[in-house]
Amino acid sequence: MPNFFFLCRPHDTPFEDGTFKLTLEFTEEYPNKPPTVRFVSKMFHPNVYADGSICLDILQNRWSPTYDVSAILTSIQSLLDEPNPNSPANSLAAQLYQENRREYEKRVATIVEQSWLNFNDDEEKEPKKDS
Repeated sequence: MPNFFFLCRPHDTPFEDGTFKLTLEFTEEYPNKPPTVRFVSKMFHPNVYADGSICLDILQNRWSPTYDVSAILTSIQSLLDEPNPNSPANSLAAQLYQENRREYEKRVATIVEQSWLNFNDDEEKEPKKDS
């Protein structure tokens, strides 16, 4: 199945004014297996790896075929608002989130600003598929 791109604009979070691009890649095993989800836009978050992959239980060991795209996106928005620093994909972001919230939010603000400036450039970062 093809990739889909979505914008994630979580309200009432440090990410609120950002525009972030995600890819959701569905295999033929969907809905029995979760899609592969990653941020294409640069992200600074305790549960997002450097490659944009997301450490989220419903995309891994707690997947259920009843989850749809809306449930996935809602879970990602919730994760942006309430990170799980005990299961970090980005140890620096997790440490700052726990120990220096002001510095964490400053770095997130930089990512939000970059999201406005680089939104169209993110398309260049998307993985190319062989035809």
